[in-house]
Amino acid sequence: MEELKIAVRGAGDLATGVICRLTRAGYRVLVLECAAPTVIRRQAALAEALYEGSFQVEGLTARMIKNLKESKAVWEWGEVPILVDPEGRSLKDFKPDILIDAIIAKKNLGTTKELAPFIIALGPGFTAGQDADIVIETQRGHDLGRIIRQGSAAPNSGVPGLIAGFGAERVLHAPAAGRLTVVQDIGSVVQKGDVIALIKTETGEENPVRATLTGLVRGMLKDGFEVKKGLKMADIDPRLDQLKNCYTVSDKARCIAGSVLEAVCAYERGLFTRQS
Repeated sequence: MEELKIAVRGAGDLATGVICRLTRAGYRVLVLECAAPTVIRRQAALAEALYEGSFQVEGLTARMIKNLKESKAVWEWGEVPILVDPEGRSLKDFKPDILIDAIIAKKNLGTTKELAPFIIALGPGFTAGQDADIVIETQRGHDLGRIIRQGSAAPNSGVPGLIAGFGAERVLHAPAAGRLTVVQDIGSVVQKGDVIALIKTETGEENPVRATLTGLVRGMLKDGFEVKKGLKMADIDPRLDQLKNCYTVSDKARCIAGSVLEAVCAYERGLFTRQS
């Protein structure tokens, strides 16, 4: 049996869980991302390789490549190749057996069933049987990780899941458009009201971003990032004793990744048939 060719669109923290699980199960994965990903949990996301050249999460290294030819050497090193290709133009030449849309954009950014024999899509914005073969539920709760063969995932609620009793207040959004200056980066312990970042507008005004609760800065956009007003820019974890969570794959990502691996294995064994 020939080795499956798998491509993943996206390399954020949830996608990273999928990439890690598939790679450790013995599959070679090609990752496609945009040039400047807006990932706040960047210390737990292989997308950081697009800024650093290479980046490691839980012992797995992603390495930026310039073209598909470079992917073979990266795989031989036991690493994951990541290519700047948000439109998926390289898929025509790569010809994946399986394409996994893990962008988590809450909408479809161009994935169609014509791109690969088997399409797995994560979260809302897709319909199994139409633009994907299966959809994986990404909303926290009893159905998290459920494999959907007909229909769609739950619509985006816009409300972050509860952690230690905190929900919406965990996530901070940019109060203005401008350049971000990070004051308290990922892993920092902050008190409610502390300034964790500044946003400098075009007029030179500096807008402070204050911690909405006491906890660990688990996510933060990169220093110098140009943000738009309202963009999600930081995440605070109220569990002060969970520093490792800032740098490791989350429970949510592991659950979703397990379902993706189940679907890949089932497809490999001929248990999924594309519906016309």
